[in-house]
Amino acid sequence: MAARINQENFEAEVLKAELPVLADFYSDSCVPCKRLSPLLAEVEEENAESLKVVKINVNFDTELAEKYEVQAAPTLILFKNGEEIDRLIGSVKKTEIIELINK
Repeated sequence: MAARINQENFEAEVLKAELPVLADFYSDSCVPCKRLSPLLAEVEEENAESLKVVKINVNFDTELAEKYEVQAAPTLILFKNGEEIDRLIGSVKKTEIIELINK
């Protein structure tokens, strides 16, 4: 299951991570976010050796959401070597997530 990340450990867990990191900016009240959660669990399990998946609650970590200009939940941002590579916004399919991480 994806680790929950906050402002305090974001740099260590995401920006300084050795593996690429897929960050899920979500909200507890967001229905598409809830539908996305099992897909992310599958992607995380299938790519355990090459990808780290984390979750960031936009309601509690507004500073991170603002810093990365997250306007809607869910927003998936792929980080590599501390830099944003790409993002997906809204309800997406597993194939779209796989395409994103394979870039």
